[in-house]
Amino acid sequence: MLRLIAVRLIWAIPLLLAASLITFVLVALAPGDAARTILGATATQAQVDALRESLGLNQPLWLQYLQWLGNALRGDLGDSLVSRQPVTELIASRLPVTLSLAIGATVVCAVIGIVLGTVSATRGRVGSGVTDGVAVLGIALPNFWVGIVLVAVFSVWLGLLPATGYVAFAKSPELWARSLVLPVVTLAVGGVTLIAKQTRDAMRETLGRDFIDSLRADGWSERRIVWRHGLRNAAIPIVTGIGVFFTGLLGGTVLVENVFAMPGLGGAAVTAAVGHDLPLIQGIVLTYCVIVIVVNLVVDVLYAWLDPKVRVPR
Repeated sequence: MLRLIAVRLIWAIPLLLAASLITFVLVALAPGDAARTILGATATQAQVDALRESLGLNQPLWLQYLQWLGNALRGDLGDSLVSRQPVTELIASRLPVTLSLAIGATVVCAVIGIVLGTVSATRGRVGSGVTDGVAVLGIALPNFWVGIVLVAVFSVWLGLLPATGYVAFAKSPELWARSLVLPVVTLAVGGVTLIAKQTRDAMRETLGRDFIDSLRADGWSERRIVWRHGLRNAAIPIVTGIGVFFTGLLGGTVLVENVFAMPGLGGAAVTAAVGHDLPLIQGIVLTYCVIVIVVNLVVDVLYAWLDPKVRVPR
């Protein structure tokens, strides 16, 4: 197990370097100028050139990247070009919002999707019809539209939940939970479909194996067979689906954060891209890459726990 984790972490190093280099080059070559954004359209070219020089933006691109990389290896991601705040502080203040949304939506999808998929696999046509109906709705309804409808019903009409904003857990756990309900449900609508169908297909394949027939012949109850043996043997593709859904949410939170006015990393990434704020974009991309690496590592560890055959790295 330790060897598996070590190999995955070693492979993460070139991935982080490649992601940071590609992001740096693409953002640097994209149209726009951070100095012009900071000074405004009325600034003279001389003022823009002076600010570019003070920010180091007039240096060769390779030199800018090497300077950023050297500072990043020491734990310094630099300062935002627009707000002049440390990038690490900006990310630290917004990361809990995005993680709360992503983790909350993933938990909701995993619980509902696994239950729905298992019922679908064991209840024949009725269960399959329910799952297919949920799948159609989940695919057809855009997240932003679902969010607007939820706000109109539960905030404006019924007045049960806040429409916008985010409350930190340390400030009030109750208000934190209430502020997450609508955005988490909005994000989870599409994910339930993915997990439910993945669970249904995996459970059907597992319940058709010979060892399941042997357990039935030995007198095991159907419930125990399904939830204890069937679900565990079908867990690997389900875990894969959950991991894919979670990493996909990192980009999907952008629209939901805007709909519910939540100060997450998605909104910060959009603002940084518009302002050509290279250090902030680099920091956000690096943060996302680390999260993806950690999630993939957790999935690999779960694989090894569920199936010992994958413990030897290939």
